[in-house]
Amino acid sequence: MLYLSQFIKMLLIVVIMLQWINPAQAADLTVSLSDNQGNPLPNIVVTLTSPATIIEEAEFSPQHPAIMDQIDRQFVPHILVVPKGSYVAFPNSDSIQHHVYSFSKAKPFELKLYSGRPPQPLEFGQAGEVAMGCNIHDWMLGYVYVVDTPYYGKTNARGQLTLTVPPDDYQLILWSPLLDSKDSAVQYSVDVAADSKIDLSLKHALLPAFEGFEQSDEFDDY
Repeated sequence: MLYLSQFIKMLLIVVIMLQWINPAQAADLTVSLSDNQGNPLPNIVVTLTSPATIIEEAEFSPQHPAIMDQIDRQFVPHILVVPKGSYVAFPNSDSIQHHVYSFSKAKPFELKLYSGRPPQPLEFGQAGEVAMGCNIHDWMLGYVYVVDTPYYGKTNARGQLTLTVPPDDYQLILWSPLLDSKDSAVQYSVDVAADSKIDLSLKHALLPAFEGFEQSDEFDDY
C-alpha cells in the first residue's frame, strides 16, 4: 500500500507538471461558408487573428519557398496564401515566356520575360493583397494574399475549412477578389475554447469572375 500511495503521488505530480508546461490545448475550429443563396463557397481565404497571434518564423524560406506556377497561361494556384515574411518562387512551366508584374502596394515587382525558373524567390514582407498579371497575356490574373497570422487557409469544394488553434478570442476575416466589399469588411468575433463549428453566410452576391482566357493570341511565340 505504501508503494501504491507513493506511485499515485508521483502520478499526480506528473499530471500537474504536464498541465503547467502546456496549459492551453489546441482546438479545431471548422468554418462552413455559403453564399447569399445558401450554396457552399470554395476557395475563400479565412484568417484568424488575436492580440496573441505572432508569426515567429516565416513559413516559406528562400530555400523552401511557396510556389506560384504558370501553367497553360494561367497562374496556379489562382490564389496563394502566405504568412508575412514568406518567400515565393514564380516558375514558368509553360513552353512560352511570361512577364509577371504587380503594381500592388503590398508588393510591387516585375519579372521580365523568362521561362523555366527565375533566379531568386521574392520576399513578401507586408500583409495585404498582391494582384498579378502578365504583360504579354492580358487575361492572366493571380493573387498572392499575405496574412499577418499563422492561422489561415482556403475553403474546400464543400465551402469548409478546419483550423487548429490555441483557445482564444479571435477575429475571423474572409477574403477573395470576388467578395463584395461589404462582406470582406466584416469581422466575425469567434471564441474558441474547444472543438467547435461556425456557419457563415454572405449577405451579398459574389462579384463576376474574370474569364478572359483565350485559346490563342498574337504572342504565341513568346
